[in-house]
Amino acid sequence: MTQTSELYRPDHELFRDSVRRFMAERVGPRLEAWAERGCFDPAIFREAGALGLLCPTVPESLGGPGADLLYSAVLLEEAAPYSNFGLSLTMHSEIVTNYLLHFASPQLQAQWLPRMVTGEAIGALAMTEPDGGSDVKAIRTHAVLEDGHFRLNGAKTFISNATTCDLVIVVARTEPDAGARGISLLVVDTTLPGVRKGQPLKKIGLKSQDTGELFFEDVRVPADQLLGERGQGFVYLMKELPWERLQIAVSAVAAAEDAYRQTLAYVRDRRAFGQAVADFQHTRFLLAELKTEIRIGRTFVERCLADLMAGRLDAQAASMAKYWCSDLQGRVVDACVQLHGGYGFMAEVPIGRAYVDARAQRIYGGTNEIMKELIARDL
Repeated sequence: MTQTSELYRPDHELFRDSVRRFMAERVGPRLEAWAERGCFDPAIFREAGALGLLCPTVPESLGGPGADLLYSAVLLEEAAPYSNFGLSLTMHSEIVTNYLLHFASPQLQAQWLPRMVTGEAIGALAMTEPDGGSDVKAIRTHAVLEDGHFRLNGAKTFISNATTCDLVIVVARTEPDAGARGISLLVVDTTLPGVRKGQPLKKIGLKSQDTGELFFEDVRVPADQLLGERGQGFVYLMKELPWERLQIAVSAVAAAEDAYRQTLAYVRDRRAFGQAVADFQHTRFLLAELKTEIRIGRTFVERCLADLMAGRLDAQAASMAKYWCSDLQGRVVDACVQLHGGYGFMAEVPIGRAYVDARAQRIYGGTNEIMKELIARDL
């Protein structure tokens, strides 16, 4: 859906073609049914895995293609018009996978990554808690080491892939009085006794995505399922957050581009007072403003992606991209709904779905207010 650029190579564009077909043929026709049930069918992950669309950065030795992060950026861009469905796939392919690639033992990697590549095992990250919001240091879920196992207790909410996941990386406190240094990450098999999944949460947008609650009651997690070192969980989270937040920016710009494309086609065809809506000066000026802002967002995101590939993307730039681009998406879809008139407020019209789906972008991944707080710390 996005314009090609110098950032992407021919192999990325071939991958884009595959993703575009997959979204149009396998995802688009199912969105309405998934929205009715409040969750996607987990079989879609196996379909994506069979086509080589999952976990692009996993090395060949673990069953993956050993590709680069721009493959995931392509997936996010092409999936953005489909209720940002790429965020479900990249939660699995990039966020969970990266924690395993960067911090897990070889045994843990061999246990999970080959099955994640094929879509046989779906991954999730459980960070947010009912009382914690974006404050990672306020984590109450705790794990006590006993006889070679961590006894895990706590609750998580607003978790992507919560009801469909087979493994979940749980952010837990392993040292009660150590602050940020008391947080560890545990890889939890969701078939373990004591793990309970709630029903999919009823949301105003992104209704086809799996967002839910997870509960842990005296779950005995083998000690070898600790991700990396004990007490280093907060450090690991901070290392991974820039790319996670940039993913939201990538999808936000792509969704804005798609909303603009839809609206441009609509106002050219729609007539009012004897002329096309596109012929009114207000419409032309508004579209010119939106096109300019979208181009600014695209340029910024591609610069951040280039920095990411060069290993120099910093947390401040990622926070800027996340907040500004998700704000941009909100402004664009709101203006596009207005240009659609009454049809823009209809649930069956794509721009209406884009409007409600856009709202969560300013909340998850750290609220935009938190992003500004992080940026301000370096003033």
